[in-house]
Amino acid sequence: MKQFTLEIPITAKQTGQKKLTPPATLTACLLDAISVAPDRLRPAVIICPGGGYGFLSDREAEPVAVQFLSMGCHVFILRYSTAPDCFPYPQMELAFAISHVRSNALEWMVDPGKIIVAGFSAGGHLACSLGAFWNREFLYAPLNQDPKAIRPDGLILSYPVITSGPGCHAGSFQNLLGEKAEDQSLRHLVSLECQVGAHTPKTFLWHTSTDDSVPVKNSLLLADALTNHGVSLEMHIYPVGCHGLSLATREVSGEDGRHIEPQCQNWISLAKTWIEYF
Repeated sequence: MKQFTLEIPITAKQTGQKKLTPPATLTACLLDAISVAPDRLRPAVIICPGGGYGFLSDREAEPVAVQFLSMGCHVFILRYSTAPDCFPYPQMELAFAISHVRSNALEWMVDPGKIIVAGFSAGGHLACSLGAFWNREFLYAPLNQDPKAIRPDGLILSYPVITSGPGCHAGSFQNLLGEKAEDQSLRHLVSLECQVGAHTPKTFLWHTSTDDSVPVKNSLLLADALTNHGVSLEMHIYPVGCHGLSLATREVSGEDGRHIEPQCQNWISLAKTWIEYF
């Protein structure tokens, strides 16, 4: 397996905002070719950890990457900008990451039609943002990209932050929007149930009904919007489980065991089947 990390060169000129934190990075984990299929192109999964746009959760990065690697996917972990850097820094960084993977698809043996973004919590908001905004000029024009170059082919959304309205995770939007957090037009823009459409990629979505940090209403609003627009959707609502489960296994849980939830552990195998029949 080949591993390397590159900095993502999004600038103040592109965002209209001074950069206040270190550059975002993209860490690649590329599987070696195997002798029985030396020319096989593999799906690529770009992981966006959660953290309320205030930090990045390690529990939703490398442990998840290992699972997708075991499925035969190439994996990329995006450590995107968080507060005090604001919208649209993270969105442009993910757009750059998608374009960069797609432009190197031949060299890296990536299937250019199977570039999937997997996001958790606020990282799910980021992933869904690209599903909603890839064809918006404010995102692709500063990057000098054709919109199709930054379009994800699929979204895997785990307990995502979606709405900025009732039932929102207030901290995520405060961090994402900073001093403009009360700007109602901007809040509407980043309330993704209002922004997805027929152009949004096929989506795999899961949440727990007992999530008391990011209420399941977020996923239900998104599911309703996606189905209204005819977007292919697979959704799973589990009856129990706290927020931030990641893989819901001992591997990603602290000593208190609160993130171990056997009923939710099969989401990753369901996602594997979803990718195989993409």
